[in-house]
Amino acid sequence: MEQSKLQTILAENGLTFCNLHNKGRSLFTTKEFFPGEVIIRQEPYVSVPNNSSRGSRCEVCFVSDNLKKCSACHAVWYCGSSCQKTDWKLHRVECQALSNVEKGRLKYLTPSICMMVKLYLKRKLQNEKVIPASVTDNYSLVEALVSHMSEIEEKQLVLYAQMANLVNAILQWPGLNLKEVAENFSKLACNAHSICDSELRPLGTGLYPVVAIINHSCLPNSVLVFEDKVSVVRAVQHIPKGTEVVISYIETAGSTMTRQKLLKEQYFFKCACPRCIKLGQSDDIQESAVLEGYRCSNAKCSGFLLRDSEKMTFTCQQCGHVRKVDDIKQIASEVKTLSEKASTSQTAGNYEEARSLFTRVEELQLKLCHPFSLDLMRTRDNLMKIFMELKIWKDALFYCRLTIPIYEKVYIACHPMLGLQYYTCGKLEWLLGETDNSVRSLTNAADILRVTHGTNAPFMKELLAKLDEARAEARFKLQPVDED
Repeated sequence: MEQSKLQTILAENGLTFCNLHNKGRSLFTTKEFFPGEVIIRQEPYVSVPNNSSRGSRCEVCFVSDNLKKCSACHAVWYCGSSCQKTDWKLHRVECQALSNVEKGRLKYLTPSICMMVKLYLKRKLQNEKVIPASVTDNYSLVEALVSHMSEIEEKQLVLYAQMANLVNAILQWPGLNLKEVAENFSKLACNAHSICDSELRPLGTGLYPVVAIINHSCLPNSVLVFEDKVSVVRAVQHIPKGTEVVISYIETAGSTMTRQKLLKEQYFFKCACPRCIKLGQSDDIQESAVLEGYRCSNAKCSGFLLRDSEKMTFTCQQCGHVRKVDDIKQIASEVKTLSEKASTSQTAGNYEEARSLFTRVEELQLKLCHPFSLDLMRTRDNLMKIFMELKIWKDALFYCRLTIPIYEKVYIACHPMLGLQYYTCGKLEWLLGETDNSVRSLTNAADILRVTHGTNAPFMKELLAKLDEARAEARFKLQPVDED
């Protein structure tokens, strides 16, 4: 009955779901969608902020400013009375449960534990009709999610059992099904989504059971973004009627082998999208060697290397130069050590130290990695962010520009990561008085982000206003000067 009601709701929005062999439930269109059009949106069934030892967030809106801790349970934070009132029906019973936890054990309340407690409390309150349920917001949708319990390693099963016992200790409900709780932890791991702000910075985690029907592709036709905590799936290309809606579950900037490994470990499936079926073909081998491999020892050559395991060497496929494995290992080891130190310094806010370390990492990677290496791109991304923190805008722009050709190579044409990098570049160019360049970068950003994010997000309004201002200044500069 619940499934037929859901089908009715989806049909009103030009969608349907069906079961596919090897993929389970899948979402299909019953009408065509165009780039930027919203396919589906959903509130989370439950959600939690990413609270950590470095700071907390409001339980409702996820902001991190002007927070006050719940005086009873000491585990939940709010930014004000409005969010506290919004959450009260659920937190009233949650607070009683969390108050039973000893203060010294509050550190064990991870986001996953808190989310599971909320899951069972919401089910209880919906059953008691304290909190309303709906076709797209009820526990039966959670029950329908796949857990992959039969595919999980013994070590992880033991961990889920321990977590279930902790939830049981918090709730103290007689007869709580611990096996079901452990299975729900597996469902969360496979189906929950990281809630990000408009600039893709993670704020929390939410469970969206209807959105979870959407399958993965490394070449997606849609993108998942968030408006506050509401999940919004938008088309990034024309999607004809009768087409499966697919998003990406993972970071798609990576070789096919890397993507497949990540999907298998976290989601227990092998992707068969148009990108992944090329695994092992010559184009795929070259792409992997460029993105994650090493550079030719000939500084003037941009060829890619392939390993000869018998000779313990790497050979350039363009000019034939040879590099010894031991030489590469030595540099790679030094890069790893310095990168870890640099990341620690950056996280701690020691930006001068991080700048010095990442600069050294970049020097080594220029000797080690292909010019389009993802590791080199990430190092330059970090340097860009560090120079922005230090307000050294010229150097920040320099590194931003170095990353964009790689972003263009590894992301689809309408990917929010690419749009955001153009936006950063445009803002830096505007700040440094490069008006014409700023117009080009901000235009590229707007063309992508209005598709992925719409035009109502605050940062999009800021982007479009800045673009209008940059265009006006560019036109002004073209006007002839009066000669009196």
